[in-house]
Amino acid sequence: MARMASKSVADIEGAWVESDFDSGLIERCKRYWKTPANELPDVMVATYLSQRMAMTLMIDEARRRVAIGHFDDTELYDGQLCETLARAVSATGH
Repeated sequence: MARMASKSVADIEGAWVESDFDSGLIERCKRYWKTPANELPDVMVATYLSQRMAMTLMIDEARRRVAIGHFDDTELYDGQLCETLARAVSATGH
């Protein structure tokens, strides 16, 4: 059985659906859609959490990174991943 962290957002949410709306956020999400969770930069784990995409996968990955002290300096601000994780856990009860 594959580790959950080797799954991508696409594995949980399905294929990317193109739309007429375009933004930097959409482009970032699309760029990393098929990237395994354990290969995502911290900023994208936080982004998917804040956008409520693949929540269980992203919560598990964020918890793993926090537990081992893994931070890659891609966050928009110090503590973004921890803060976003706390909000996601509070909102979902995970």
